[in-house]
Amino acid sequence: MANENEASRVKILALYKILNMYTDEEHPLSADGLCEKLGGYGIKCERKTIYRDIAALKGFGADILYSHAQKGGYFIGERDFEPPEVRLLTDAVNAAPFITNKKTAELTAKLQSLLSVWQAKEAKSRAHSENPLKHDNEEIYYAIYTIDRAIAGGRKISFTYHHSVIKGNKPALDAGRKFVISPYALIWNSDKYYLAGNYQKYDSVSVYRIDRMRRTEMLCEPARRFEEVSCYRGRFDAEDFARRTFYMYSGEKRQIELRCKDSTAETMLDRFGGGVRISRAQDGCFTVRGNVYVSEGLIEWLMQYGGRVEVVSPPELRLEVINRVKELNAVYGVK
Repeated sequence: MANENEASRVKILALYKILNMYTDEEHPLSADGLCEKLGGYGIKCERKTIYRDIAALKGFGADILYSHAQKGGYFIGERDFEPPEVRLLTDAVNAAPFITNKKTAELTAKLQSLLSVWQAKEAKSRAHSENPLKHDNEEIYYAIYTIDRAIAGGRKISFTYHHSVIKGNKPALDAGRKFVISPYALIWNSDKYYLAGNYQKYDSVSVYRIDRMRRTEMLCEPARRFEEVSCYRGRFDAEDFARRTFYMYSGEKRQIELRCKDSTAETMLDRFGGGVRISRAQDGCFTVRGNVYVSEGLIEWLMQYGGRVEVVSPPELRLEVINRVKELNAVYGVK
């Protein structure tokens, strides 16, 4: 009896796997077809047991429907992830430079396994090809896992941080520098993955690209509380931090005022959302006032808008932008 019960459990599991793999609304399988598929697993059964097992699966919550079309049969209705959702996730994986080509292929295959083989075939035909801009750091997945555990456990981490350099005629990594960080948040910004945390030598929050990390380890030492080095209380607000941090450069938080042409309105709203004060000015302009982190990243961001965005304050930021304009004029021979 024990062997019969075990065989019955294996059969119903195999049946559910077959339904998930080989059926959808356009590809139902009859009871005879399901028996044939089970035979491929070395499981013999009759149609009447198929009906009983399907009833049991439906009672457990499986969305198994019956099609009365010409090729009638059973199929999985609603799935945990529908084809458009899998497509969205697959596109995100393909577009993310920090996910290596090897891991992209693995994740894409796992995502497609959530669909029927017919749906997966359609999704695969639309998938992007290998992306030459992807990074090759296979340690990034272990780093993310380690950082997540450290944040949850309130522990510090250590890692070696590398930058790309040119050696001879080829790009290479430098020797690297070891950091000990109190981690607060993982942030995906501008197609890169970052760690926001406190470097033990400073009273501020710094940002590090995870694809540049090697040999990431969780330490026994408790992390420094983010309340000591940031304006956040109770919860580190990663969304607010990312919105006020430009190109993930850390810096001093200051109040700035920008005078912007109306043509930049959509860009400014996308960037700042409701986190700044906006008011109408004259001559087709508006002003933006708010607190952001003044850094190299902010200056680079401002420069791309040329004369459409003017820094009104603080004076030192305005002067720095003026100096950058002078440098550009010198490079291009403009007097």
